[in-house]
Amino acid sequence: MCSIFGIFGLQPGDDLTALRRQALECSQRQRHRGPDWSGVHVDDRAILVHERLAIVDPAGGSQPLLSEDGALVLAVNGEIYNHQVLKNELREPYAFQTASDCEVVSALYREHAADGSGPSAFLERLNGIFAFALWDRASGRAIIARDPIGVVPLYWGHDREGRLRVASEMKALVDTCADVAQFPPGHWYDSATGTLTQYYRRPWRDFDAVEGVDVSLDDVREAFEAAVHRQLMTDVPYGVLLSGGLDSSLVAAVAARYARHRVEDGDRSEAWWPRLHSFAIGLEGSPDLAAAAIAAESLGTVHHGFEYTFEEGLDAIPDVIRHVETFDVTTIRASTPMFLLARRIKAMGVKMVLSGEGSDEIFGGYLYFHKAPDARQFHEELVRKLDALHTYDCLRANKSMMAWGVEPRVPFLDREFLDVAMRFDAAHKMIDRGSDGYQRMEKGVLRAAFDGHLPDEILWRQKEQFSDGVGYGWIDGLKAHAERQVSDRELAAAASRFPHNPPQTKEAYYYRSVFERLFPSPAAAATVPGGKSIACSSPAAIAWDAAFASAADPSGRAVAGVHNAAAAA
Repeated sequence: MCSIFGIFGLQPGDDLTALRRQALECSQRQRHRGPDWSGVHVDDRAILVHERLAIVDPAGGSQPLLSEDGALVLAVNGEIYNHQVLKNELREPYAFQTASDCEVVSALYREHAADGSGPSAFLERLNGIFAFALWDRASGRAIIARDPIGVVPLYWGHDREGRLRVASEMKALVDTCADVAQFPPGHWYDSATGTLTQYYRRPWRDFDAVEGVDVSLDDVREAFEAAVHRQLMTDVPYGVLLSGGLDSSLVAAVAARYARHRVEDGDRSEAWWPRLHSFAIGLEGSPDLAAAAIAAESLGTVHHGFEYTFEEGLDAIPDVIRHVETFDVTTIRASTPMFLLARRIKAMGVKMVLSGEGSDEIFGGYLYFHKAPDARQFHEELVRKLDALHTYDCLRANKSMMAWGVEPRVPFLDREFLDVAMRFDAAHKMIDRGSDGYQRMEKGVLRAAFDGHLPDEILWRQKEQFSDGVGYGWIDGLKAHAERQVSDRELAAAASRFPHNPPQTKEAYYYRSVFERLFPSPAAAATVPGGKSIACSSPAAIAWDAAFASAADPSGRAVAGVHNAAAAA
C-alpha cells in the first residue's frame, strides 16, 4: 500500500515547474504511507506522484507505472489479489513492464477500452483493496476509482483554477482545495465526461433478495479461508493483529495454516518468512492481552504482546488525529492503541499485517444487535454499517497503521467472501438467547463455522470493541481527562463554535478542538460523519431500544444487560 497524488486538467500556460514542485510538496505530507520510493510523472495536462510501500515486487514495480508505449500512466494505492488470474484471462497480450500486481489495471483498461465495455466492466473483475488514478495521455482522459468498500482512503477536490486534485489523505489537499471530500467507494470517475459512476452494487444489499436463503457453514468457512489465503500475497515480512477476539483469532488461525508456503507461486515453494508473528497491545491487565496470549499459544504464532500506559496514549492523540483525519470519538479511542502498536510492528521489520475489521458489520457482532427487532431491520443495519465502514473502521485501521508504513489487510472484506456471507437470510445471524445452538450469541454463524479451530474460550468470547478490550481504564481515563480540559460553559456553547456536527460530550469537544487546530477548513470537518450512536450503531438503530436514547455511548459497555461487564461500568 502506498499513497497517490494527482493533478488533472492542466491548461496551456500553466507553470509546470511550479506545479510539479507543489505536487511533490503535497505528496510529501503523506510519504509515511510509502517511505520506500517516490515517483513522479509530469506532462502538459497531468501530474501524478506516487509514494511507494514495497510489498509485491520490491525490487521493481516503482510507480507511476507506464505502459510500454508510454501512453498509459498509472498510480495505485493498494493490492490486486487476483492479478495473476486476471493476467491469464487477458484476450490480447500486454507488455508488462514490472511484476507489480497493480499493473494489471492498465492492461484491463486497454482491453476493455478496445471492446467498448469501459471501466465498470474491468472494475467488477478486480478483487483487491485499491484507489487509483490512470492517465490516458492519448485521449486526455483520467480514470479515478476506489475499491468497493473503501478499505483504501481517497480524497478529491478542485483548486482555485478548477484543476481536479486527488490524494490518498486529506492533508495533501486541504490547503489548495476548498471542496475537499472523500471519493465514494465502489465508484469511478471519468474526466472526459465529468461523470461519477457506481460500479459496485450487489443484490444482497436488499433484504428481499436474501430472505429465506439458508446458510451453509461449510461455504462460510471455505470462503473465508480462501480470502485469507489470497491476502497472504507478499514478498516482505508480515504478521497478524491478534486481540484475542473472535475475528482476529480466526484470521490468525487460517493464516497460520498457509504461512509455510508462498502464495505468489501457487504454494509450491517454501515461504521466505515461514514463522507467523502475531501482535497485540493493551494497558496493564488488558482483557485483550490475556486473550491474545491464549490464542497465540494455541495457534503456535511467534507472539508479541505490548503494554502501553495511559499517558503514552494521551500524548499520542494529536498525532493520531493528524494521521487518521477525524474527530469521531470511537475512531480516536480505537486508533490510538493501534497507532502505538503499528510503531512497534514497524520497528520489528514487518511491513504488512492481516486484521479482523469488517466481521462485526457482516455478522452483526456489535452488542446492540441483540436488540434488533427482526431479520429485515438486522440486515438493513448491516448494509448501513458496511456503507459507513470507509468513514470509521477502514479509515481507522488503514491510517493508524499506515502512519508508520505498515499495510493492513482485511480478509473479512474480501469481495468474494462478502458475496457468501451476505447472501443468506439475516435470521441466521440474529441472537436467540433461548437457543442451545450457535445462535445463542452474536456472530454465532461464524463461530459455528469454525468450531474446533480455536479454544472454546476464544471461539465463544463475547465481543469486546477494540477500545474496550485494550483496557477499560483507557476510555474512562479519556473521559476524565476531557472533563478537566473542557468546561461546562464551553460545551454549552459548542454549537456556536462548531456549527457542523457539534460535539455532544466533553470528550468529543476535546477531539474536535485538536482537529480544528490541525485542519481549520470547513470542508475538512464536513468529511467526518456525525449522529448519535450506542456501541458503534448507526443513528437509525437507536430506535431499537428505548434505553438507547438516554445511554448513547460508542462503548460496548453501554449496552447494559448484554455486556458482561456492563454492571461494573
